[in-house]
Amino acid sequence: MVKKEKIENEKVAGILTYFLVGIIWYFADEKMNKSNFVKFHTKQAINFFIIMIVTSLVISFIIWVPIIGWIIVWAIQIAFLVLWIIGIINSVNFTKKEIPIIGSFAEKYLTF
Repeated sequence: MVKKEKIENEKVAGILTYFLVGIIWYFADEKMNKSNFVKFHTKQAINFFIIMIVTSLVISFIIWVPIIGWIIVWAIQIAFLVLWIIGIINSVNFTKKEIPIIGSFAEKYLTF
């Protein structure tokens, strides 16, 4: 029974990392620091947010190009929404799958 409760707590923490609350929880709670599952999803979420912010800054220049720029911006925003949902689904299913396309950077560059 204790193991099932631990898994549920880790799932919740993993899901919350994609809402930023879980990232704070990970660094604040000693028990969460010890969970490989939560650590994995925390890295994925931090990586996701960094890439999303950098991409948003870069595409902010594209938006000035009428119609084509707007289409590109919307396509990228939809792609990020899909990747974000995939990360949450992986956490809900209690799997340690990388977010497609950008997830490999997390293990490579985020070392904690």
